[in-house]
Amino acid sequence: MTKAQASPNDARSSSAEPPESPEPAGAVIAHIGIAVRSLDASVSFYRDVLGLPEVPLDDADGAKIVGLAAGQSLVELLEAESGESPIGKFVAKRGPGIHHVCFAVPNLDTTLARCRQFGIRLIDDTPRLGAEGKPIAFLHPSSTSGVLVELTQA
Repeated sequence: MTKAQASPNDARSSSAEPPESPEPAGAVIAHIGIAVRSLDASVSFYRDVLGLPEVPLDDADGAKIVGLAAGQSLVELLEAESGESPIGKFVAKRGPGIHHVCFAVPNLDTTLARCRQFGIRLIDDTPRLGAEGKPIAFLHPSSTSGVLVELTQA
């Protein structure tokens, strides 16, 4: 079959532009928080091996934070400033690993209201400022299949 005879559905012969990706209407992954024992011992894998560039972030909730850009999302490495901080307690109980997944939502207040409507247990009843200077709220893992979920304003 010549190019002129090719079916419009034949991807090998299509010269049309690919369709544009629509903007997401719902939540998108903003970042993944990874609890570590030591930032110094952990950051080189993400920065030097994977090539993720560092992004400046403020420390928050008793944790020192290193942000690394991974496409449109971030990886946040979280080191406890004390054993009594949320990250300190997490590492003591479970060891280092994925701590939480953060979703950016179009309207945080509306999403929290929807969570209440569906009986989702909230850790933060009202939004507070997070490490990126945006409003955030956490959902309890007992309502989200065992995953600590953070919501942030997109």
